[in-house]
Formats: sequence, C-alpha cells, structure tokens
Amino acid sequence: MKTQAKRIFWNALLLTAASLLMRTVGVWFQVTLSNRVGAEAMGLFSLMGGVYGFALTLATSGFHLGVTRVVVEAIGKKQPQRVAPAMRRATLFALLFGVFASLLLLFLAKPIGLFWLKDPRTVPSLRLFGLTLPLISLSSAWGGYFTAVRRAYKNAAVQVLEQGAKIGFTMFLLASLAPVDIEGTCCVLVLGGVLAETLSFLAELLLYLTDRKKSFSKGDGNGREEGRKLLGITLPIAFTTYVRSGLLTLEHILIPEGLRNSGSTHSAALRAYGTIQSMALPIILYPAALISSFAGLLVPEMAESSVQNGEKRISYMVCRVWSLSLLFSIGVAGILICFSGEIGQALYPNTQTAYYIRWLAPLIPIMYVDTATDAMLKGLGQQVYSMKINITDALISVILVWLLIPRYGILGYVLTIYFSETFNTVFSINRLLSLCEPPVHLLKWVYKPLLCIVGATCGGRVLLLASRIVIPNPALSIVFHCLVVLILYLLLLLLTQSLDREDLQWIKTLFCKERSSTTRDAAHLQE
Repeated sequence: MKTQAKRIFWNALLLTAASLLMRTVGVWFQVTLSNRVGAEAMGLFSLMGGVYGFALTLATSGFHLGVTRVVVEAIGKKQPQRVAPAMRRATLFALLFGVFASLLLLFLAKPIGLFWLKDPRTVPSLRLFGLTLPLISLSSAWGGYFTAVRRAYKNAAVQVLEQGAKIGFTMFLLASLAPVDIEGTCCVLVLGGVLAETLSFLAELLLYLTDRKKSFSKGDGNGREEGRKLLGITLPIAFTTYVRSGLLTLEHILIPEGLRNSGSTHSAALRAYGTIQSMALPIILYPAALISSFAGLLVPEMAESSVQNGEKRISYMVCRVWSLSLLFSIGVAGILICFSGEIGQALYPNTQTAYYIRWLAPLIPIMYVDTATDAMLKGLGQQVYSMKINITDALISVILVWLLIPRYGILGYVLTIYFSETFNTVFSINRLLSLCEPPVHLLKWVYKPLLCIVGATCGGRVLLLASRIVIPNPALSIVFHCLVVLILYLLLLLLTQSLDREDLQWIKTLFCKERSSTTRDAAHLQE
C-alpha cells in the first residue's frame, strides 16, 4: 500500500512537470506577444486584466477551496455518501455565481471602460471577457473535487490543454485577422482566451462526469447540510476576496493614472506598466511553478492532518516546506540578479525589462515563501485570517500607489510591491508560527544559502570567463550559464550543510512503502 508521503510526491511531481511546461510555454507566448504587439498593447491588456480579475473573483467565489475542504472532510470521516450531494450543491452555486458575474460585466463594460479605465478601446474586450465567467466558475468547483480526491493529474491535463489551445487560437487569430490597431489586438487576445476556456471547460466536464460515475454513488439526502458547510467555507472567503480584488483592481487603475500625473503621456504610462506586468513579472514568477504546484497539494494534506489532529506532522511539514522554499528561492533570486541583463536583452531587446528584473529579483524569497505559507494556512482553515491580511495589504497598497507614483513614477510602484509582499509574508508567517510552533533555523535556511549563491554566481562567472566557452544562441547561452551556477550552488549547499543528511533522508523516505508518514515525521521532530 502506498504511503501518504509517496502519494504527495508523485502528485507534486506530476503537477510540477505540468506547471513548468505551462510556465515555459506561457513565458515564450508572452515574449512572442509582447515583441509582436508592443508594450502599450500589453499594458492596456493588463489594465483590463485588473477588472477581469475582480469579475473572475466574483464568479469563482472560493469554490475550489470550499469543495476541496468539504470533500476531504467527507472522505476523512469515512462518509463517501456525502460527496455526491456536496458536488450537486457546489455545481449549482458555481453556475449561479458565474452567470451573475458574467451579466454584470457585460452590462457594465461601457461605463467601466469610459469612466474607470478612461480608455474606450477597452469596452469590446471587457464584454468578451464576460463570456467565459460561468465556464470558469464551474471548472473551479470540479477542479476542487479532483484536488480533494488526489487525482490532480486531471486538473493538470486540462490546464495543459487550455494553455496549448490559447496559444494556438491566439496566434491563428492574430495571423488571420491581422488587427491594425491596439483595440483590435486586445479583442483578438481576449477571443483566443475565450475559445481556449470553452474547450477546457468541455474537457473538465467530460472528466468530471466520467470520474463521478466510477468513484461515488448518488449519495443520500438533498445536500442541504453539505450546501451549508460549503457556503460556510466559501462565503467568508468570497466576501473578503471581493473586497481585496476590488482594491487590487483600483490599484491597477491608479497605476497608469499616477504615471500620467508624474509627467508621462498616456502611451508612455501604458508602456511602463506593460513592461513590468507583462514582461518583468512573468520572468520573476516563472520559477515559482515549483513552489505553487506543491503548495496547491499542501491544502488537502494540511486539512487531513488537521482533521486527524496530526500536530507533529503539521509542524514537520511546515519546517520542511519553509526550508526547501528558502533554499530554492534564494538561488533563483541570485541567478536572476546575476543574469538579468542577458535575460532581458535575449527576451525583450531594446526595453527596460532587465532593469526591472534586477529591481524585483531580491523580493523572490519573500514572494515564494508567502505562496507556500498561504497554502498551508488555507489547509489549516485559516483562510479568513489570510484574507483579512490580504485586504489590509491591498488597502495599504492602494494608498501607497496613490501617494508614491505621482511623485516618484515607476519607482513608486516598485516600492509599493516591496512593501505589499513583505507585509503579507510577515503576518502570514507569524500566524503559522502561532498555530504549530515549528523550529526555525535562520542560519541554515537564510544566511548560509545567501553566502552559497553569492559564491556560486561569482564562481560561475569566473569559470565561464576562464573557459572562454561561446554559445552563439542567446537563449541556450543563458540556460547554460544558469545551469553552471545552479550546480555550483547545490554543491555549496551540501558543503555548508544547508542541504544536509536530514533533508536528503526526508526526500528518500518519500519512496518508502512500509513506514507510516505520521510516525516518521514524529520521529524527526523528536530528533
């Protein structure tokens, strides 16, 4: 019988591979689009994305997490007959919320475009965005079911299909319709996404119907109790998420406005905004696929351990996740700082992308650890607390954007990002520490890895200059340089015992078939 740890490992491996594939293709797609349509079009598209993000939040309303927790609880308590009624209620709620959000965006697209975004070119694209909301809402609920029953590969397959379809549809429409202005270009970009979302919805529906017939019966009752539990989880998340998403939308609306007030023209403001949002940040967040895919699997695992009162296992998981997240993120930050010039020039020539990558890269450890911490808090039922912190964070960010950007321009936006991410991470970590009190080793997790990545980047530069290896292709040259530094970094981590025998033994035990993961984790804690 497979152990719980091995199941986590293989699910994480599958989702990580799928996530890396999608991120790689996604970054390539973003680079291709940015170089083809320009920074101004990408800035306008990102500006509309803020409004769409709020509508999407309204449509999904926390259904993925709510379904995950309800189904995990039913399975953990040996009550599989509750799954079918819960899913019927979840599907109904998701459909109602999705249709409401869609109608709202369709009817309000014109006033939003004219009076909020102050750009009439956004109106047709906003209306197209609204068409996908019911489909995404339903897919979110069904995706929560697949996460709960540990069949994450189905979610991964649908996501890969959607990404490939989006790229194919968008590139085909750009080539065949050949829009001549920014408004037409944005409509084509949105339409490609609409077609891809429709295809992925049909695939998710087929997988869900097939899995439902095989995995559980119709169940007992009308699902009222499950519906109340589902709403008890989702509604607090939903209301707080609405507030936070609204504040984030306001923030993204204020950014171009603040840049214009700082002396930039409307086009220049959109270009600067597009360079950060659509060019620099995707590079910064690309390696986070390794963190986010594993973090998503932590939600049901933490929820199950919480139901079973596995406090020692929770503490051990928190300790291991923080340790590996910091080792990984510090290495990524060092590599991006070292090679920001080469990366920016290879992917986005003649832009300021490298400049912004260098500015944002030191924030990577904070961002990545926050992703993992947030997932663990959700798994422990702390989603309301997390959203309170997120709302406070978003409110402060709006104030900082309003105050700093008109005075300092794009630097004010970078400072806002730094404060926002740091504020959120500090309070999330503090909450998790109060819940499970895991041991914290700053020397091993932070100070030693910092010295290791400095040594690896400096040593890598020296080795590459001494060897005089020349690779004509810029992309291959960057990959080769990063691999050299990564290998040196891993060697230094082993030499300094930042990555020690205990870490390697923990990874090894993921393959263990005999021992209980709970017993193993308790033993490690006692050591």
